[in-house]
Amino acid sequence: RMCPLGWLGVASLCLGTLWAVPSEERRKAEKPKAELTLYGHLELDNYEVTSDNYGEILDLSNYEELYDYGDLAPRIEVGTLAPRPKDPETLPELRKTTAGTPKPQRPSGASPVPPAPIPGQGLPSCLLCLCLGSSVYCDDAGLEQVPALPPGTAYLYARFNRIGAVRAGDFAGLEKLKRIDLSSNSISWAHADAFRLLPSLQELLLPQNRLTALPELPRGLVRLDARLNRLASAGLRPEAFRDLTQLQFLHLSDNQLDFIPVPLPENLRSLHLQ
Repeated sequence: RMCPLGWLGVASLCLGTLWAVPSEERRKAEKPKAELTLYGHLELDNYEVTSDNYGEILDLSNYEELYDYGDLAPRIEVGTLAPRPKDPETLPELRKTTAGTPKPQRPSGASPVPPAPIPGQGLPSCLLCLCLGSSVYCDDAGLEQVPALPPGTAYLYARFNRIGAVRAGDFAGLEKLKRIDLSSNSISWAHADAFRLLPSLQELLLPQNRLTALPELPRGLVRLDARLNRLASAGLRPEAFRDLTQLQFLHLSDNQLDFIPVPLPENLRSLHLQ
């Protein structure tokens, strides 16, 4: 048999249980009402999205305002300029500017620009050698032929080259030419008129070449040096020195001569045959 105090505790426990159940149910019922109240302004029955009402339901006009771009670092793009249009109509201002710029023109009577020089191919010797006044120095220049000389040339030095022949026109028109020095080349042949028509020529130096015959010589010649060649007596014309009235020095040593033609000039002062 239970005492009154025990019955009182059991009654209190039952009342507490009965009170807790309605409170929990009331909270669950009130929560949907609050959510419905929060989103009550939304018309949920119109949120059926189709291809026809997509633009009406989703309004993206203020998307950039809603999105904050401030935290993004600026991006720098490096590219190339667009190519210039080929159509001149697309650049009217540029066309007007270029039209007003005069084009450079060659002066009237000007001759065309010559091509770049090629050594030993008939070019003026001042492009290949050293020109000082009336003297032209072409020593050891790798020449294979006599270069074209300036009209006022009086002294030519073209020693230690590879010149193989002297042509008829190599000295044409050089009326002031007094001295020709072609020592130590490879000359094996000289045209008959290569030196004869030079009115001022006084010294002709041809040592250490490969000559087998002498060409005709100008009458004003004073000195002839043809040592160390391959001259034979048959390579000298009969009376080759008779008309050289000014000749004073004749050097023909170290050749293949058996004799030299006579008469010799009366003014001859030095003769070397051996």
